[in-house]
Amino acid sequence: MAYKTLPNSELELMMILWKADKPMTRTEIEERLPKKRNLSKTTVLSFLSRLEEKGFVRVEKEGRSNCYSPLVKEEEYLQQESGSILKKLYGNSVKKFIAALYDGESLSKKQIEELKDYLDSL
Repeated sequence: MAYKTLPNSELELMMILWKADKPMTRTEIEERLPKKRNLSKTTVLSFLSRLEEKGFVRVEKEGRSNCYSPLVKEEEYLQQESGSILKKLYGNSVKKFIAALYDGESLSKKQIEELKDYLDSL
């Protein structure tokens, strides 16, 4: 299934929900946001509403609170986004992607070894 690319603000909330082991209230989500974000309650609710409309979260009423849980698995979304970035920015070339990381000195020797071990396992 294809998903819409999420803006960073909505993706940040999804990452919190993906890490949780249970449905979360808005307050619980806000508590896990970095303090520097300082988002208002209405902004967080707006993001959660958009995520529900896009089919990323389920909302269930529990007592007086709404609880949010992910409908989209983190792995599925990340796999799709990785493929999209690879196509858009690197012409679907893994070699160009890795070269960009390496040339930008973003890869350590340990990461290169991990990549080599992964490729060998394939």
